[in-house]
Amino acid sequence: MSTTRPISKRPNRAIEISTYDDLDRFLRRFADGHFNLLMIIGRPGLQKSRAVRAVVPEDAVCWIEGNATAFGAYQKIFEHRHKPIIVVDDVDSLYADRSAVRLLKCLCQTEHLKRLAWHSNAAALDTLGIPREFTTAARVAIIANQWKTLNPNVAALEDRGHLLFFNPSPLEVHTRTAEWFWDQKVFDFFSAHLHLIPDISMRHYFRAAELKRAGLNWKHLVLQQFLPDHNTLLVAQLKLDPTYQTEQQRVEAFKAKTRCCRATYFNHSRRLAPQIPVAPIRLTSPPPASRLDWSQFLKALPNSRPRAQTG
Repeated sequence: MSTTRPISKRPNRAIEISTYDDLDRFLRRFADGHFNLLMIIGRPGLQKSRAVRAVVPEDAVCWIEGNATAFGAYQKIFEHRHKPIIVVDDVDSLYADRSAVRLLKCLCQTEHLKRLAWHSNAAALDTLGIPREFTTAARVAIIANQWKTLNPNVAALEDRGHLLFFNPSPLEVHTRTAEWFWDQKVFDFFSAHLHLIPDISMRHYFRAAELKRAGLNWKHLVLQQFLPDHNTLLVAQLKLDPTYQTEQQRVEAFKAKTRCCRATYFNHSRRLAPQIPVAPIRLTSPPPASRLDWSQFLKALPNSRPRAQTG
């Protein structure tokens, strides 16, 4: 299945930013107290959550994951009501819960003190020692892969803060990935194919490294994800196959497999050629521990990102 189709689109009235420097700049201003509400929308795998964690002190944040229920979020916000920052990560899964949307609307009020209320599950609140109403002065950051204006309550959030649409180019994502990625061969392979992957994510690098470590034909498997056209994929695979030493051998193999002509081969070959070569980057990060999953690996990254070397 191709992953080149758009995963998220720019919401109405959103500020579009395309570099990690701009994202970091907004996040630092938020951490410094300049914004009451900051919403960050962008496709998965761009390290949005990690960028937030890098600028906000861990002991100053109430972090609410997207799989939390509305009642669980109310409970957690009360427990951390005196912390200056609340981050709602992966808000996508909360859209279907009207109670969660109402809670977000109250939490994101423009007033300094926000009043939150919960008038159901009274017995559970009494057992937990949680009042039915309380206030918090926390500033709020919301992270999401998509922004769905499903009803007036969700639409109201757009007017209460700064809505960012983070849409970095493949080269921007590639360059940022160099700051933590470790496998030079996988990284260089993506360097040569960035023009084929408009919606590249950092998770693509991680999964490719897993395929390579498993001893599979990882280059062919990675290309299958991004080249839906069978003939273009075949040409790319022939170019990677060491069995064929010359272009003429690859042309003959292509003709035999597809019954297409020589000109068709070169038409697909031109689609694969990058228009602007990517400058080489030498990676400096060590590999993660064995069987370390994606989320654990990202959380284990140090806040001070080592810079990869160019040239």
